[in-house]
Amino acid sequence: MSLTLVGILGIVGLMLLLFVFGMPVSFAMALVGFGGFSYILNVNAGVNMISQEFWAVFSNYGLTVIPLFVFMGQIAFYSGVNDRLYKAAYKWIGHIRGGIAMATIMACAAFASICGSNTATAATMTTVAFPQMSNFRYKPMLSCGSIACGSTLGVVIPPSVVLIIIGLSTEQSIARLFYGGIGAGILLCLLMLLTVYVVCRLNPEWGPAGPKSGFGERIRSLSGAIEMLILFFLIMTGLYAGYFTPSEAGGAGAFFALVISLVQRTLSWENFKKAIMDTLRVSCMVIMLITGAMILGKFLTITRIPFNMASWVADLNVPDPVILAVIFGMYAIGGAIMDALALLLITIPIFFPVASQIGCDPIWFAVLITVVTTLGAVTPPVGATTYVVAGMAKGSTLNEVFKGVTFFLPAYLVCIVLLMMCPWIITFLPGLL
Repeated sequence: MSLTLVGILGIVGLMLLLFVFGMPVSFAMALVGFGGFSYILNVNAGVNMISQEFWAVFSNYGLTVIPLFVFMGQIAFYSGVNDRLYKAAYKWIGHIRGGIAMATIMACAAFASICGSNTATAATMTTVAFPQMSNFRYKPMLSCGSIACGSTLGVVIPPSVVLIIIGLSTEQSIARLFYGGIGAGILLCLLMLLTVYVVCRLNPEWGPAGPKSGFGERIRSLSGAIEMLILFFLIMTGLYAGYFTPSEAGGAGAFFALVISLVQRTLSWENFKKAIMDTLRVSCMVIMLITGAMILGKFLTITRIPFNMASWVADLNVPDPVILAVIFGMYAIGGAIMDALALLLITIPIFFPVASQIGCDPIWFAVLITVVTTLGAVTPPVGATTYVVAGMAKGSTLNEVFKGVTFFLPAYLVCIVLLMMCPWIITFLPGLL
């Protein structure tokens, strides 16, 4: 049996485990990755591989950002900060259909730009935003879809781990990549907001409009949001002034959130213990998802499916735009079946020279493949943020989350087309450096 056929059978087996047998996605990915790796090599090699991957993930200092920011979100949740924040948002934009979902997407973009992690943003914002949207009678599909897709903005908006990896792999200026990501991130965010507006125009009951508040009432409501604004300001100032790294920013954010809740006496001892337990549960779930994705990525790597796809594109004798379209299609498909970072690390050494050879701007190409790859974070079978939202949004199902995500897929596609037609959206800010 050829390696490619083994890889295809592995992907089919993963789909069966997920959608027929209902196995948790992290265990399903790890099982298929271990089984396929052991079949191609041997069981000892498979055991060594999974032990190395578990150690690599659980000892990764960068992943400490996940439990730290999740803990910050839990403290905010149990001290009532999120409740007051969304009541303030409701006073300002609640009279617009889908207004709270729009506020959630913008909050996801802001939060993701701080921590640079899709999964941490998805976990934190589900805790903070989903209960509030449920209180305002929002449809679970719209609520979950806006959180899952809004969380992917962290890959594009700096600081982005993916852009850092691309910069190191291609020896480009990370600062220029970050500047390029700003334009693309803002465009994608605006398209997501437009999606919420259109969906709620077609289905008014999905994001019901509330009564319009007076100006004085709106101003008074801001007092309930002051804690989060202070917290956001402290984290942003410390991060961009260089006082701490994104991981350290998670610790600082959790500390500031705890101090604010203690000063205002809004966090009881019982709720503090609940925040710790929920942080442990969510963090374990998210880190296991990452581990399973990395194990599956190892299996797909030795099947040489990504290498074969890349080599086939490089050998095509067709016009340059067709080659680019095929490359982006490969990233969209590849991002849906394996971890984004693993896919980029495997394919960049092959695709980047091809793009350079046909005259593509390196900043434009790097940011654009990042946007394309974000689709993998919300599409099965390795849509990590989708599974995080489904696992944390009480009362919603995985099917509802995926249905909600499908409404936002046109926003991704339109963004990709616009970035291809108007490269200056990405290259304008880097050109000012």
